[in-house]
Amino acid sequence: MFLSFFKGLPIQTGYFYNRNANKKVKALIEEYKPDHIYCQLVRTAEYVKKSPIKKTIDYQDVFSYGIKRRYEKANFFMKPFFKMEYERLVKYENHLFDIFDNKTIISKPDRDLIEHVNKQEIHIIPNGVDHDFFSPMDREKKYDLVFAGNMAYPPNVDAAIFLVKEIMPIVWEQNPEINVLLAGVSPDKKVVALKSEKVSVSGWLDDIRDAYSSARIFIAPMRIGTGLQNKLLEAMAMRIPSITTKLANDALMAADGEEVLIGNTAAELAEKIQILLSADKVYDKIAKSGFDFVNNNYSWKESTAKLDEIIKG
Repeated sequence: MFLSFFKGLPIQTGYFYNRNANKKVKALIEEYKPDHIYCQLVRTAEYVKKSPIKKTIDYQDVFSYGIKRRYEKANFFMKPFFKMEYERLVKYENHLFDIFDNKTIISKPDRDLIEHVNKQEIHIIPNGVDHDFFSPMDREKKYDLVFAGNMAYPPNVDAAIFLVKEIMPIVWEQNPEINVLLAGVSPDKKVVALKSEKVSVSGWLDDIRDAYSSARIFIAPMRIGTGLQNKLLEAMAMRIPSITTKLANDALMAADGEEVLIGNTAAELAEKIQILLSADKVYDKIAKSGFDFVNNNYSWKESTAKLDEIIKG
């Protein structure tokens, strides 16, 4: 990280770089002599960016813009760091665009945020869902709401705090019995601190489907971050009616009021929760339409076929 700072590289690039790993990568390339190298995330590019072998970089989502959103919410002391990281990531993302043969990204909104004049050349490869694994399950509903994800990831930490501290107090004014499950690996201390009689924090689960299927509603109140949210795809594939923000739905592209419910403020999201908890017809409609939407639009088979075609040239 120290060397990255002086090289003008993004600090996170240095964080994920390791000299021993670099030697291993070079040895593997020498041993197997691949026809193509596929890099997932810009953090891996330092290992192979100088290789003459044809390469594909998967931006997945736009790290630079995710950092920009964190900069906008950061405190006075952290703002300079996030501003520097944002500017370096923009420069680095553009640099990789010019040296990789193919570029892929997870959604059109993410592609539009790449600051390169030829960004239309980036192929959109959306995530898929294992529909055999993430399928409807008949389980006892122990919770009214569930939010799931890596609970150490800053956008998820922010969303969990937003849910418990700002959204739920509005819901609890009318329905004090409503309970919430925050499910996912490595909960940050800020997430653990949200635990109460009405809020459960699970930590690691051997099967994340247990979290989805144990709740009546899935909510992803994302305010920062980028990309397509796998958690929404998985919950909707299990026929659980879902609520999210415009930020998350821009990549998902589900129809508001038909396949998903969208709100942006705490009051709007609280209203959507109340609607699903009180209106059985709306609940059933969003559950079924969301299930159909994900099954019809997000398939690993189709996504990997597109990637295979790109790599084969």
